[in-house]
Amino acid sequence: MKKILFAASESVPFIKTGGLADVVGSLPKWFDKKEYDVRVIIPKYMCIDEKWKSKMQYVDHFYMDLCWRRQYVGILQMELDGVTYYFIDNEYYFSGPKPYGDVRYDLEKFAFFSRAVLSALPVIGFRPDIIHCHDWHTGLIPVYLKDSFAYSEFYQGIKSIMTIHNLKFQGVWDINTIKDIAGLSDYYFTSDKLKDYDNGNYLKGGIVYADWVTTVSDTYAEEIKMPFYGEGLDGLLRARSNCLSGIVNGIDYDEYNPETDENIAKNYSVANFRKEKVKNKVALQKELGLEVDPKKMMIGLVSRLTDQKGLDLVAYIMDELCSDAIQFVVLGTGEDRYENMFRHFDWKYGQSVSANIYYSEAMSHKIYAACDAFLMPSLFEPCGLSQLMSLRYGTVPIVRETGGLKDTVEPYNEFEGTGTGFSFANYNAHEMLGTIRYAEKVFYDKKRDWNKIVERGMKVDFSWKTSAEKYKNLYDNLIG
Repeated sequence: MKKILFAASESVPFIKTGGLADVVGSLPKWFDKKEYDVRVIIPKYMCIDEKWKSKMQYVDHFYMDLCWRRQYVGILQMELDGVTYYFIDNEYYFSGPKPYGDVRYDLEKFAFFSRAVLSALPVIGFRPDIIHCHDWHTGLIPVYLKDSFAYSEFYQGIKSIMTIHNLKFQGVWDINTIKDIAGLSDYYFTSDKLKDYDNGNYLKGGIVYADWVTTVSDTYAEEIKMPFYGEGLDGLLRARSNCLSGIVNGIDYDEYNPETDENIAKNYSVANFRKEKVKNKVALQKELGLEVDPKKMMIGLVSRLTDQKGLDLVAYIMDELCSDAIQFVVLGTGEDRYENMFRHFDWKYGQSVSANIYYSEAMSHKIYAACDAFLMPSLFEPCGLSQLMSLRYGTVPIVRETGGLKDTVEPYNEFEGTGTGFSFANYNAHEMLGTIRYAEKVFYDKKRDWNKIVERGMKVDFSWKTSAEKYKNLYDNLIG
């Protein structure tokens, strides 16, 4: 039996701020229980819903030294969908209204969490073959394994994997503070270890000391070796390229299923989408006060409204786009300038643009089901989940060829009759507009070809099953 422990700062269904939580909560369920014992450990935040907290059982507690501080470490556990979850309890660190807050405070919180994870293992009687660490919050675990924990027999031979979900976030502060918080000696603060210019960097420590490094798509694994995407760590990632690989995230095919989804007006499948899918469009047009026209092409965008998502390109061509026979539906929140931009175009083109500046899971499902196409022109995208959801719902993605978008959307080729979406390469507004207009042309003039694109997209498998298979191979190779 191979034993794996996922260590992370969040996991569905307990606490979620982004895609990281989906991976940590969904992936462990997909391993064969006879071969793999995969467990998860996260902080017990005060802001976790009471319905989950009431099901957690107390296991044990102890006191742990973190530099000059002595801290309480409580351990709770519960089982869900056949997976054992552990929760590290400490009210001083985990009592805020949100899982993350002030960066300086978060650095201390996650240094505590990283040390507590390792200290708790003998107490819970679980010695993993691999600790699978996610993002900067757990970047110190591989470091500690090679540091103060290396001298105990219990920890010898435990391997670590560092998964980068978004390289932009690294856990960086000045060296003296990090040294004090983490309790690491000067030895670790040279430029080939945790030193990053004049700062200490948690994620860099994880990348240097982990036995293997993964990211959430093959293309992103290549991109981050270049200065443009490397966020200052491209040199290190090139140096570690022999231990770096990409594995695309999956989505939960039970939760995102047009045949059974209760959020949408009309259920449909790959067999009957030609007749049934359009009923969702009409229902959404009525709900949002758009012109009701089942034949009009509807484009959706569900996203955090930030620079990363390529919204400056959308701003640039929106007036031109709205002169076409299309409707545009937006859902999301983020930077003021993008929220206000979409509100402005909603006011200006009320019959054909609907800006929904909030977030709702139910509304996102309605948009995936109702739209004909889905726009994702990201500047960079480690993996991206929205394009996987739109493929599942037969909504054709129009994406920029970066990161996971390039790996998951095959561009339409009219001569070979292949492809599941449309894509453009350069970060250029008119190249994007040209691609959208090419998609419009196929939608209006070649309906049969369009339906074939939809059908191919709905048949592609981006469930967790595929990703789990690749992680299994990685675990097997590391354990040997």
